[in-house]
Amino acid sequence: MAYNLESLTRILEQILHPNQQRWILDHNKKPQMESLLKKASSLKQIPHNSSSASGPSSTASLMSQIRDAAHKAEDITESHMVDRRLSKPGAQSCIISPPDVHDIVQELDSAMDKLLRIVKHGSDAMRNSSFPDVVSSTPDSTSNNIVVGLDEDLIQLKDRLTGLESELQIIPIVGMGGIGKTTLARNLYNDPLVVSHFDTRAWIVISQDYDVRAILLGLLGCIVGKLTDEVLQKNNSQLAVALYKNLTGRRYLVVLDDIWSTDAWDNIKMFFPGNNNRSRIVLTTRESNVANYVDLSSSYHQMHLLTNSESWNLLHQKVFGEDNCPPEFEKIGRSIASYCGGLPLAIHVIGGLLSEAKGRRDVWEHVADDVRAAIAGKDEQFYNVLALSYNHLPYHLKPCFLYMGAFPEDHEIRASKLIRIWVAEGFLKSNGDKSLEEIAEENLRVLADRNLLMVREWKSNGKAKTYGIHDLLRDLCVKKAAEDKFLHVKNRQVHNVPEGSSYFPRRVSVHQSYRIRDVYNSTEFMSLARSFLCIGLASRVILSPVFFALRLLRVLEVLDIEFHQFPTEILELVNLRYLAFYCNSEIPSAISRLWNLQTLIVGSILRSFELPSEIWEMPELRHIKFRNSRISIYSVYQIPFVHEKLQTISAMSANVLIDSNILGSVPNIKNLGIYSWIPPRTVVDLSLLPKLETLKFSDFCLIDHGHLSEVIFPPSVIKLALRSCTITWEFIKSIGSLPNLQVLKMRICDFKTKEMQSSDEEWEPTEGEFSSLQFLLLEKLKLVRWKADKTHFPRLRHLVIRECSALEEIPRAIGDIPTLEIIELDECSPSVVASARQIQEDQSENGNDGLEVRIC
Repeated sequence: MAYNLESLTRILEQILHPNQQRWILDHNKKPQMESLLKKASSLKQIPHNSSSASGPSSTASLMSQIRDAAHKAEDITESHMVDRRLSKPGAQSCIISPPDVHDIVQELDSAMDKLLRIVKHGSDAMRNSSFPDVVSSTPDSTSNNIVVGLDEDLIQLKDRLTGLESELQIIPIVGMGGIGKTTLARNLYNDPLVVSHFDTRAWIVISQDYDVRAILLGLLGCIVGKLTDEVLQKNNSQLAVALYKNLTGRRYLVVLDDIWSTDAWDNIKMFFPGNNNRSRIVLTTRESNVANYVDLSSSYHQMHLLTNSESWNLLHQKVFGEDNCPPEFEKIGRSIASYCGGLPLAIHVIGGLLSEAKGRRDVWEHVADDVRAAIAGKDEQFYNVLALSYNHLPYHLKPCFLYMGAFPEDHEIRASKLIRIWVAEGFLKSNGDKSLEEIAEENLRVLADRNLLMVREWKSNGKAKTYGIHDLLRDLCVKKAAEDKFLHVKNRQVHNVPEGSSYFPRRVSVHQSYRIRDVYNSTEFMSLARSFLCIGLASRVILSPVFFALRLLRVLEVLDIEFHQFPTEILELVNLRYLAFYCNSEIPSAISRLWNLQTLIVGSILRSFELPSEIWEMPELRHIKFRNSRISIYSVYQIPFVHEKLQTISAMSANVLIDSNILGSVPNIKNLGIYSWIPPRTVVDLSLLPKLETLKFSDFCLIDHGHLSEVIFPPSVIKLALRSCTITWEFIKSIGSLPNLQVLKMRICDFKTKEMQSSDEEWEPTEGEFSSLQFLLLEKLKLVRWKADKTHFPRLRHLVIRECSALEEIPRAIGDIPTLEIIELDECSPSVVASARQIQEDQSENGNDGLEVRIC
C-alpha cells in the first residue's frame, strides 16, 4: 500500500496560486495552507517502496496514517470550498477560511520523520547486511512441470537458443505474473538439445530486491560447483572478475529469472563476455520496457494466456494425470477451467484443490460457483504473486491501476474515458512539457507494458482504443482498493456496507444499475466519495437521494441511466470535474454553476442539442462531447475569454463556430467535429487551430446550387473522417495535400460538381497526394473507377473497403506500395475481391508474403 498526495497538493496549489481569482483565502489561514502544502510536497519526494528493516507491518501502518491524514485534509478543505460556492452560486469568486488544519500538519510532520527514519534504517541495514554462503540459483526441479500450450513457444525459443548467430543473444520472455514464464524458461534450460548445445549453464532468480553479490555467488555456484571459503571471502569486484573469466571462451546459457528493472540489468550486464561463440542469455520479466531496454536489436517473446481447450487440458493433467476424467466431471471441469481466464498459475492452484476431491461432485460444484473465491481460499500465495506487480508500481500509477476495479469483469474500457476520469480525480501532475491527458495516456501505456492491462482494440492510427484487465488482476484491484478505502464495488446491490463507522470509501461503483434503488439505504457511507459510477443495464430510476449525498463528488458516470428531464440536483454538485449522463432534454443555463467541470459527456435520443451560451463561462472545460447528437448555441454569443484548456468539441455547427468566433477562442483544440446541413456562409478557417489532430465532418454540405464553401485546414491534422457529406473532388485534393494526415475515413459521401452534377464515378489522385496516409477506409461510396498507384499513397498500411457495390476493382498498382500490410473487404463485388486476390498473388510472386487479404 502506498499513499498518493497528488490530489491534495493540486487543491492546495489551486487555492494558493498567486494569479488565480476564484478563491480569496483568509490571510490568517494562508500560513497553515502553505505549511500543509509544504508537508505534502515533501512526502511526495520520499521513496514509497523502500525496503524497511522495521518490517512491513510498521511501514503499512505509517502509510495508512499518511493516507488518512491526507484524506482528512482534502475533506475539510473541499467541504468548506463547496459550502462557500453553494452559498454564492452566481459569484465570480468566493472568500474561503478553511477550518483549522494544524493537527493534520503536525500529523504529517510526525509521519514524515518516522518515514525518513525507516528509509534510512533500511538503507543502513542493506549496506551492513551479510549475505548467505549458499544462494539458491538453480531452477526448482521439484516444481510442477506440467507443460500445456507451450509447444510453439518451445520450438521458437529453442531455435533462437541454438541458432547460428555467433553474437551474444539476449532473449527476454515477457508476460503477466502467473502466466508461465519461469515454467517455459525451466523447460528450455533442461531440454536435452539445449543442455548439449552449451558448455555451461547458470540460473539465477533476480527478484525485486536483488543484490549484486547474491547474483554473483549464485551464478558462480552454477558454473564452478560448491563455493570455497576463499571465493566467499572475495569482494564484489573480485567475484565479477572470477565470473567473467569462467565464462570467457565458453559457450554459455544464463537464465536471469524474474528481473524487474533496467537498473538490475545495468548492474550485471558487464559480467557476461560476448565471446562471439553463440552464447545466450534468457531473462524473464513482467515489464516490457525492461525487455526492450536490454536488447533493442531483437524482439522479446510475449507469453499468451491459454485457450479454453488448453486450460482444460492443463487442469485435467493436474487433477487426473494420465487417467481419464469421469464423464460426469468433464462438463463442470471445463467450466471451472474457463473461469481461470487462461492463467496457468490459477489452474495449478484450483487443480490442487480439485485433486483432493476427485470423486466428490459436490466439491466441484461448490468450486464452480465461485472459482476465484476458491483460488483465494486455497492459496493466499497466488494473490501474493499477482500483488508483486502492484507493489512494484511507482506511487503515481497505483491509483490509476486500482481504478480499473471500478469496471465490471470482461469490460472493455475506452482509453479516453480512463484518461478523462484520471485527470478529473487529480491523480496526475503535469510536468510542463506534456498535458495531463498526455501523461494519462503514457500511464496507460506503462500499465500495459507491465502486463497489468491488455489492449483490447486498436485505433486506425495505431493507438490503443480500449483496454481490459484479466479477471484475476481485477479481483486484486478490488481487494487492494477495499483495503485502502480507495473504492467500494457492488455487483448487484449496495446494502452490505462494511462494518465500522469509519468506512467512507473515496469511490463507489455500482454494477447492474437496475438495482440502484438499493443504493438509497447506503447514502451516508458515500458522503466523502469523489467518484460515483453506475455501469450496467439501462434504468430510469430517480437518483435524487443519491445526488444529495455526493456533495464532494468529482466524477459522475451515469450514462446507463436515462433521464427524461435534466436532473437539477446535479447543479448542486459544484465540485464536479467529470459528468457523463444520458438526458433527453435541453441543458439549462445554470450548468455554468459547475465551474470546476472539465469533461461534459451527454448521451441522448435527441438528434440535436442547443447549448446555453453560459457554457462558455466555464473556464475549466477540457472536453465537450455529445454522443450521436449535434450541438448548436441558443444565440450568437461572443466568448468572453480564451478557452486555453478546451481540447474536444464534438459535432458543432460550422456557422456557429464562425459566428460566435469559437475558432478564434479555442487555440488548443485537438479533436473537433463539424456539421453543416447547408453550405457555411463564409470560409471555415481551421488554420486558427494549430494543434488540431482529429477532425470529423458529418452531415456536412460543402456545395449547394452553385454556392461552394471553402475549408482551410491546419497542417497538424492527423486523422480525418467524412460521413454523410456532400463534397467535391477538389475538397479531397486539399485533404490529400495535408502533410501529416495518417488516417482518412470516407463514409456515405456524395461527390458533386459546382453545378450540382454527380461526379461519384471516378477518383484519380494527383501524384504526391496523401504522402503520410497509413489507413484508408472507403464505405458505401458510389465510386466506380479508382485509379491510383504507389506514388499516391506511398506509406499506406491498411486499406478497408466496405459496401462499395459499384466499385469495379482495386487498382492493381496499389500492391506495389512497400508498406501495405492489410487489404480488408466487406460486402464488395466479386470483381473487387478478385482484384484483391490478384494483388496478393502478384506480391507473393515478388517475394512479399506479408500482404494479408481479409474477406468478411
